[in-house]
Amino acid sequence: MLLLKGKNQERDVFVAIADPTRRELLRLLADAEELPLHELTPHFQMGRTAVSKHLAILKEAGVVSDRKVGRETRYRLNAAPLQEVKDWVSFYEELWIDRVTLLKNLLEEE
Repeated sequence: MLLLKGKNQERDVFVAIADPTRRELLRLLADAEELPLHELTPHFQMGRTAVSKHLAILKEAGVVSDRKVGRETRYRLNAAPLQEVKDWVSFYEELWIDRVTLLKNLLEEE
């Protein structure tokens, strides 16, 4: 399990992406090279502070990075830590494909 330390906490990538708001932030960042907070906030029914807190959790998990450009902070997706999620889901996808195939074969025999 991938745990990254940040601000005296460890953030698991699975915990970071468990929240629908954070998954939507990742989707928005995947569609753009990088975005400032003021462009991300209008996509949500919450204020800048709340969106910023969600970004901080994603940053602690390593799936988002940021950089200062003048007075604004720009955020960008770092998809590498999501490989662990992909690997985990792939294992269960294969398991279910095997079970559905087995069920199909059993039903065809009857």
